[in-house]
Amino acid sequence: MAQIILIGIGAGVAAALLFASLESGSLFAILLFYLSPLPILIAGVGWNYWAGLIAAISATACLTIVFGPFFSLAFFLVIALPAWWLGYLALLARPADNAKPDRLEWYPIGRLVLWAAVIGAATVVALIPYFGLDAESLHANLRSAIEAVLNLSPPRDGGNPNRIIDADVLAILAPPMVASITTIVLVINLWLAARIVKFSGQLRRPWPDLSAISFPPLVPAFLAAAIAGVFFPGMFGIVSDIFAATLVMAYALLGFAVLHVITGRISGRAAVLAGVYTVVIVFGWPALILSVLGLADTALDLRGRVARMRGPPAPHR
Repeated sequence: MAQIILIGIGAGVAAALLFASLESGSLFAILLFYLSPLPILIAGVGWNYWAGLIAAISATACLTIVFGPFFSLAFFLVIALPAWWLGYLALLARPADNAKPDRLEWYPIGRLVLWAAVIGAATVVALIPYFGLDAESLHANLRSAIEAVLNLSPPRDGGNPNRIIDADVLAILAPPMVASITTIVLVINLWLAARIVKFSGQLRRPWPDLSAISFPPLVPAFLAAAIAGVFFPGMFGIVSDIFAATLVMAYALLGFAVLHVITGRISGRAAVLAGVYTVVIVFGWPALILSVLGLADTALDLRGRVARMRGPPAPHR
């Protein structure tokens, strides 16, 4: 138990330092800020949920001492608690006689991705009251914050119609964008934590086949409901937009898994995948195409069809 406590405290201090680096305001600090869940996830995935919980609490305590309760509460709700929860779920397992190699059925990776999407949306929704309790005040306060951060002067006398960055448009797009980015950051940190722990020989669950991830059958219905809710006015439409964005991002990740399968035996596969990843990272919007691919796989079992067309792999000689 002493080792668990020391691991948790050390991981908590590291997470607090990564989060506090945002105070410097540099671009590199933003990258470190995005990695702040990583130490907590390493403790949780590499040891157990107690180590992750101690890491979350110790990181919050460090930030409380240095920056006060408001800053640390934001860290605990936005970073520490979600990281601990994902680490806890990652090590959940139940006995299953037909499971290999350890007769344990581990918590599905697809559901971890969905949890990241739900957490990403819930985090942004929880922050909405800080900017406003109705759609008009939320939009106005977000616009003011964006203008201050990007050093945009409010338009006068009609403004500049040729201005590339429009604060009003960004204020509308900001909540779903931030929720989607939060989802991706959580998934990437979980993957990094698992890779680091696996490299150290500390990973207790077998490495999953990421190209085989799937979602429960009711998820498309939830996505359809969220998209329908976008067309409602007021806060209901904004909240629906946030959840729709994160679920679309989850299906984009599923689309990547489908892409890995259907390109499995083509020549130049590495170049194709590298090109797709690059285009999605640079432009962002092609993720919508991948989400459609993920939805198509859910409806039509594209990966199963490809596997049946190819037949069983050739035996090794």
